[in-house]
Amino acid sequence: MQVRGAGATFPAPLYEKWIETYRGRNRELELHYESVGSGEGIKRFIAESVDFAASDAAIKDSEIAQVKRGVRLVPATAGMVVLAYNLWGVEGDLKLKRDVYVDIFAGRIRKWNDPRIREANPELTLPSMDITTVSRLDSSGTTYALTNHLSAISAQWKDGPGVGKLIDWPGPTMVARGNEGVAQRIKLSEGSIGYVEYGFAKRLGLRVASLENKAGQFIKPELQSGRVALTASSVDMPHTLQSFVPDPDGEGSYPIVSFSWLLLYEQYPDSEKAKALKDIVAWGLTEGQNYAEELGYIPLPQNVVSRALEVVNRG
Repeated sequence: MQVRGAGATFPAPLYEKWIETYRGRNRELELHYESVGSGEGIKRFIAESVDFAASDAAIKDSEIAQVKRGVRLVPATAGMVVLAYNLWGVEGDLKLKRDVYVDIFAGRIRKWNDPRIREANPELTLPSMDITTVSRLDSSGTTYALTNHLSAISAQWKDGPGVGKLIDWPGPTMVARGNEGVAQRIKLSEGSIGYVEYGFAKRLGLRVASLENKAGQFIKPELQSGRVALTASSVDMPHTLQSFVPDPDGEGSYPIVSFSWLLLYEQYPDSEKAKALKDIVAWGLTEGQNYAEELGYIPLPQNVVSRALEVVNRG
């Protein structure tokens, strides 16, 4: 039996690990996942050309209305969106205030030695070098998570570029496809800064900025700071399980975190395939969470796991 899925690049390394491990337990099942971006994954899901999809932006009500077989939305993992940068010769950790990283991506701050960057980094010798931002070319849930955060902390961003999986970036920017493509472009481009899922930056050894959070603290993207942000924000998750965390509370919270969802059909013509998918996803929500941290993801809080399992197993 073949089970095919497509969608977000954000959780792809974790899903690939799940597939590899689960395949070792069930040789008769062929599992495939294509990391094409959240937007393309949703398109294929609506067109019924896949058995499941994955999205970091969940799915809109207008998109759900187009799915004739119904939708089950299942939070499957979570992670952090980090601002990774390439500045050779600059020793020490870069700190970015909220208004500063908004204006970097808005194209209003264009030099690394801009006074507003230097203000938070007096110990760093920042070069008089142009800032080059790196953004996603494809329709992306990672872009959605970042722009949702930027809109939450900046009225100017909210009223300008706004929130979306694909936006018209206001400043000059390089673009690349997928989280891996953005991470690789940053690694090769001196003076660049871009947004990627934490695990991709970690695997490529990219330097990442400490960001000012809602409480005014500069927080490094680490699993503990991501877990704090996610746990505090998962208590009031709505019944739809579409919970976004644009600006988490808490002194120790990293400010840009996101759930990532699996999209399953409410009905499958093939009952055996339906059962196989339920078993796979239930395994991912339980045993599969044990692989999250090593790959740079945040294991789901137990209350989220319990509610996700209810959705998977209903009917």
